[in-house]
Amino acid sequence: MKDVNIALLGMGTVGSGVYKTIEMQKGSIEHKEGLSLGIKKVLALEYSFEIPDSLKAKDFYKDILSDPDIDIVIELIGGVGAAKEYVLAALKAGKTVVTANKDLIALHWPELNSAAKQSGAGLYFEASVGGGIPVIRAIWEGLQANEITSVMGIINGTTNYILSKMEETKQSFESVLREAQKMGLAEADPKNDVEGYDAVYKLSIISSMAFHAHVPVKDIHREGISLITQQDIQFGSELGYTVKLLAIGKKRGKTIEARVHPTMIPKTHPLASVKGAFNAVYIHGNIVDDVMLYGRGAGSMPTASAVVSDVIYAAEHKNHRYTTFYNEENASSEVTFENNWESEFFLHFSVQDSPGVLAKIAGAFGKHNVSIASVMQKGESADSVPLIFITHRAKELSVQSALADIRSLPEVRKIVNMIRVER
Repeated sequence: MKDVNIALLGMGTVGSGVYKTIEMQKGSIEHKEGLSLGIKKVLALEYSFEIPDSLKAKDFYKDILSDPDIDIVIELIGGVGAAKEYVLAALKAGKTVVTANKDLIALHWPELNSAAKQSGAGLYFEASVGGGIPVIRAIWEGLQANEITSVMGIINGTTNYILSKMEETKQSFESVLREAQKMGLAEADPKNDVEGYDAVYKLSIISSMAFHAHVPVKDIHREGISLITQQDIQFGSELGYTVKLLAIGKKRGKTIEARVHPTMIPKTHPLASVKGAFNAVYIHGNIVDDVMLYGRGAGSMPTASAVVSDVIYAAEHKNHRYTTFYNEENASSEVTFENNWESEFFLHFSVQDSPGVLAKIAGAFGKHNVSIASVMQKGESADSVPLIFITHRAKELSVQSALADIRSLPEVRKIVNMIRVER
């Protein structure tokens, strides 16, 4: 039986789950893995429940970093302030780190990877993407035979809950957001989730792993869901689509496109059935074809499952694994990032109900080589009516140029939304 001594940083939602999981599953892990996991020290500003005083650390450097018996440091503080300081110090001291901190990995991965490599420590972050879904290990250890050409995922539970609820109840974005905040599913300041930042950090990590090339956060296009209207959802539904905030990564040769934005997908797509706060990642490999991983993307115990899995993996491997792709602050000079991707588009206009409007808009599209697949007009009004277009596959910049022209038409009261369509 191998003893594994652990220091736990943070006793919030996930930290509490990790503590409980190690206590609950101790006997099972010993039986299955031959490892005796023990939490030797806990450093936290507040404790969710009472733990023995002997476990409470007062100083990271004296009580944890200087203790030669502590093998693994679990960082669950969050953010990139103290968390980065402690993680770097631990790695440089040769202590393996397990973290669920997506911000830290996405923004400082090269520096952390370098520190781990130099000291021989391990750096593991399965829980940073998808909560309890083992997506990172699936890419690293299950799909190595593949050239992965696309990853597409619902990797933020808050936005998926909001969009699912809007579709089910026909409430507005603002109304569902308030409800999610009351339930604790959305923060008081929801910007990180609803404007797509959380998903961008996660996409940076999984697309880097999938495409074997560092995809920096700054090279990922981002749009949130705060402008999605109930009309968008209902019109999309009539056309056979559902709206999701998708993180999309695609690779062709040495060109990568990475984007997070509201997306319409057919109701028959596997991701369309992912409701509420659940997450899913849809991967295409040239050998395996399509794979989808689905589960709880957040929460105390699901995330703890991934954290403890990393602890076990790290304890069982003497020689830790590091990224073998170019992992520096900027992407490799061999990689280019696409900003003129191709997709279909759902375009929602509020227009004056008068003859010739449709022809003028169609003319603007034609001028920029954007082909229209279908048109839907709803209702009649002396003031304005909704006019919906679905395009054939078109280039992003061509559609943007067409919209710039359409915006200047006096009959067009408002461009309500442009939502990309994926199949």
